Amino acid sequence: MLVLASASPRRLALLRAAGLSPTVDPSGADESVLPGEDPRGYARRVASAKLAAVCARHPGGTVLAADTVVDVDGDVLGQPRGRADALTMLARLSGRTHLVHTAVEVRAGGDLRGTLVTSEVTFRRLDPVRMDWYVGTGEPVGKAGGYAVQGLGSALVAGVRGSFTNVIGLPVPEALALLTAP
Repeated sequence: MLVLASASPRRLALLRAAGLSPTVDPSGADESVLPGEDPRGYARRVASAKLAAVCARHPGGTVLAADTVVDVDGDVLGQPRGRADALTMLARLSGRTHLVHTAVEVRAGGDLRGTLVTSEVTFRRLDPVRMDWYVGTGEPVGKAGGYAVQGLGSALVAGVRGSFTNVIGLPVPEALALLTAP
């Protein structure tokens, strides 16, 4: 049995599209950024905390945990806390390239495996009208960096270099490799 240590509907959809049917058990892990914590370290720490919490509830099961962060100038952009926060995030991303990191951790049997995947996302230059429209759609809610590359947010993006599924929230080829490693 595969357990997904996440409430993310995007991660669940990506795993289902890959032919898997995980049980969903959100970890409830604290996702606060620690003072001075870099984005890569943050993603790894949170993915590990999610894995540990869910493994305790599913001894012997295969558990997959992940955490995705948007990295702008070494700062973690999490999920916006409201309209003003989403607009601030979009203004910061406008016309720039940023990084998206996803840490993936898997426990299968007694083995622990993990990886960190990084993609580059370049945003179009956004005017206030476009940002206001996008925030008004409600799509930024619950999305790291305040956008969804696979949804209406695709209109904001000029290009992705690296794993597209990573930007959605789970680098599928790498996650499958961790799940099937001997």
